[in-house]
Amino acid sequence: MKKLKFSGATVTWFIVLLLLIDQAVKIYVKTHFTINESVTVFEDWFFIHFIENPGAAFGFQFGGEYGKMILSLLRIVAVALLSVYIHSLMKRQAPKGIIMGFSLILVGALGNIVDCMFYGMIFSESTVFNVATLFPEGGGYGTFLHGFVVDMLYFPLIESTFPEWFPIVGGEDFVFFSPIFNLADTYISVGFLYLLIFQNKYFRQ
Repeated sequence: MKKLKFSGATVTWFIVLLLLIDQAVKIYVKTHFTINESVTVFEDWFFIHFIENPGAAFGFQFGGEYGKMILSLLRIVAVALLSVYIHSLMKRQAPKGIIMGFSLILVGALGNIVDCMFYGMIFSESTVFNVATLFPEGGGYGTFLHGFVVDMLYFPLIESTFPEWFPIVGGEDFVFFSPIFNLADTYISVGFLYLLIFQNKYFRQ
């Protein structure tokens, strides 16, 4: 693959733009949806469904207050290391596809870090009855590093029922793809898959 020089300004603006889009969507959902409120985008397979995630990506949890703080700190360390690595890639004039792939992972991690670091301080609590308020008078629902990640993208691609004769779970409903996630999670997944599929030659070198 031909190596093309990629300026720091280009990468920075790419990261800032994607981060702003991620945060704009989250702030809109947070201030317009109640917990578990759902809106159909495309019938049967794409919904905006608002939940708050106290743990890791795609709705998975990490166990209690200490687990949440550890996860937030690990995210910050990962972002710092990724930033240093991307800088080194640019100095070595690595292929721009490599730089963009790692930049996608970086901005995805940043998007969820912002939620964890600040959302508890700047938003009131979201409930099944009330939407959250940005910068409420009495302060937010949490403290620094204890904010919840806002998730809203839901794609139940296949929703069906196990046959009655199926062992153990016969007659029960199932959904093929059940996680609810956000744009930041998507950035991470796309960046990782892109590097895995298209950049194996670079890593072999």
